[in-house]
Amino acid sequence: MKFFSRLKQIGAGNKSSVTLPVTVPVPLQNQKETDTPEIYKVIAEDKLPTNSKALSGDMVKEENFVPDGADEEMLGAADEKQLTERRDEVKFIKGDHQNGDAKIDIGNLNGGKPEFTGMSKEELLKYANDPFWVRLRWIFFICFWAIWVAMLVGAILIIIGAPKCAAPEPLPWYKRGLHAKFGHVDAVKPEDVKTAQKIYSSGVIYELPAVQTYDVKKPDVEAQIRRLVDLYKSSDMKVILDLTPNFVSKDSQLFKDALANEEKRAAFVWMDGASEPNNWKKVGNSSSAWEQLEGSYVLSQFEPGHYDLKMNSTLVRQELGGVLQHLIGLGVSGFRLKNTKFFLVNNNLGDEEPSYTPKDPNMMDYGFFTHTQSTFQRGLGDVLYDYLGIVKNASEDAFLSVAEDMIRPFEYVVSNSGESLGVDLPMYGDFMKTISSSKSDKNLKQQLQQTFMDTGNTSWLQWNFGDVYVDTATHASALALFMSLLPGVPVVPVDSIEYSNVKQDTYSQIQEMRLSPSYMHGELSVFESNNLIAYTRIKGGSPGYFVIFNPTDLPQLGNFTVEHKLPEKMTISYLSENYNNNGTHLAHSTKVNLNELKVSAHSTIVLTYVPVKSE
Repeated sequence: MKFFSRLKQIGAGNKSSVTLPVTVPVPLQNQKETDTPEIYKVIAEDKLPTNSKALSGDMVKEENFVPDGADEEMLGAADEKQLTERRDEVKFIKGDHQNGDAKIDIGNLNGGKPEFTGMSKEELLKYANDPFWVRLRWIFFICFWAIWVAMLVGAILIIIGAPKCAAPEPLPWYKRGLHAKFGHVDAVKPEDVKTAQKIYSSGVIYELPAVQTYDVKKPDVEAQIRRLVDLYKSSDMKVILDLTPNFVSKDSQLFKDALANEEKRAAFVWMDGASEPNNWKKVGNSSSAWEQLEGSYVLSQFEPGHYDLKMNSTLVRQELGGVLQHLIGLGVSGFRLKNTKFFLVNNNLGDEEPSYTPKDPNMMDYGFFTHTQSTFQRGLGDVLYDYLGIVKNASEDAFLSVAEDMIRPFEYVVSNSGESLGVDLPMYGDFMKTISSSKSDKNLKQQLQQTFMDTGNTSWLQWNFGDVYVDTATHASALALFMSLLPGVPVVPVDSIEYSNVKQDTYSQIQEMRLSPSYMHGELSVFESNNLIAYTRIKGGSPGYFVIFNPTDLPQLGNFTVEHKLPEKMTISYLSENYNNNGTHLAHSTKVNLNELKVSAHSTIVLTYVPVKSE
């Protein structure tokens, strides 16, 4: 009974088993150690008697103990059977020989089956050379490397077969190079080719007389156009025609058809009545814009005997569409339309109101009125876009634009298109006049930004070099360099100072820079500092251009690096021809410190740089 009392005291925390304290004797120096563990059987706590008095004695069996069967009777037969089934063991393993510590290994505490502990090394070695396992190992080894090689080959094939990043498409021909502007078609001569080659022109502009616009299918007019196209066929230059399609003469087939058939009169502003419909005047004078004809009045805003067309008429659309398609078939690649603001008139034909700021004080003159009824009518952009579609359907490389300042670009916007204009290359603004003026007090940066803003910020403008003042103090090459790297196409009349006073080397350098990625696809940012105006053209992965123009009479020191986050060191790409005339000695391809650079008076400098990475 003392034995069970000691078990209860020691193993009260675990109902499954108990732990017995063991005192392991320290072996003497010459005594032989044994590793045999001492093993004791564990008795479940729930089988122990609850009588504390019976368990309070000594656990050691007395020497004169006489077995009387009481212990077997106390346990009972059933309990003995359960203990026999549960072979839980407590192993006492001798540990440290110095201090007599021992390790206790308790068997399965849960009374279930022993947990799986895996195979020993000796057991595994029995199968190391077994043919089945050897073959299986080789199969796994070969499969692993086969899969790895297949993944590597697949990755290489994906890289090779993947579509490459498409390079930005080059600009169409009519946006890449400059356009040389000549006179009438009938004045063309063989020397014109060499003249246009001086500025490395991508297109040459000739004007077709207004009376011939709808006569291009006549043999003599067609032969004239063919000669023009053949003249430039061996070069890289395309032929562009200026057309005046908004009126015809009284001898034209369109007008003759209208006289003979009233249904054909829908192509004209043709009004029946005994008096003039309104107070409209001919453009540029005080004569009435109406001509009486057989009891009717026909609108004639231009020359006498020439009658205005309604450009949104189905009849006119068919006629002008046929003209454009025929000219493209002859080899013409672009068109600039004149008088576009007159294409539509108000159907109400109301009187024109006097202007608050008349251009002419004569109350009977054209300049005294506002012309809100006869110009810039709603739907103008849609009409032009319709003709643009005809041109693009005939040739994707052809373009349609205007030959004059649009003045009111918002009237040229296509309906339901945001800010898209109905033409390819708009011409707008007085920036060329302002930058070449010696007396202008306008802010160049603001005017330039406003010009782009008014045309939707995405338009490729025409810069009319014919607007440059003849008496400008700025050297022609400085204006050519500054304007040619802005988004747009310089139109250079061959009789202008921008043609005659600029060397071919300058235009050669301009052409080279216009073909660079930074120009064709780069972003534009405009700056100003100390009376200087400048802008950058930059595209990721390509050197950027920094163009500075000094419109003043004195050299100016710029301060662009800090405020505009530009690098201090830049490389000179090109200088205007007058840059070193005042004692300055700068050379191409040399590096300069932007903070110390003084830009010569009325000059332009073009620098290249690598953009500063923003942190």
